[in-house]
Amino acid sequence: MIGKRIHELRLQKKYSITELAERAGVAKSYISNIERGIMSNPSIQFLEKVAESLGVSMDDLINDPVQQEQDEKLDRQWYELIREAMASGVSKEDFREFLEFNKWKMQNKN
Repeated sequence: MIGKRIHELRLQKKYSITELAERAGVAKSYISNIERGIMSNPSIQFLEKVAESLGVSMDDLINDPVQQEQDEKLDRQWYELIREAMASGVSKEDFREFLEFNKWKMQNKN
């Protein structure tokens, strides 16, 4: 996931792997391996160098702001749904029973 994010940001800046490697002071083979998912756990020092070279914060490097916004919207939707259920008188036990029934229904669909 971090490799995909680095790749996206690198392309946005129109940097080649060689150019990013030179700017960050890291091996281009290492960036290539991260981007292709061959290596998936880069060091903090590597991430700091790459973030600085790409002109983004560590947070923006690690977390895709678009995905983060979508997750927050989904969380708000779930929260609103729960509040609506509570306001209509649905108890926690009723909700649990519904979930269990739904799981059972999905498992026995065949």
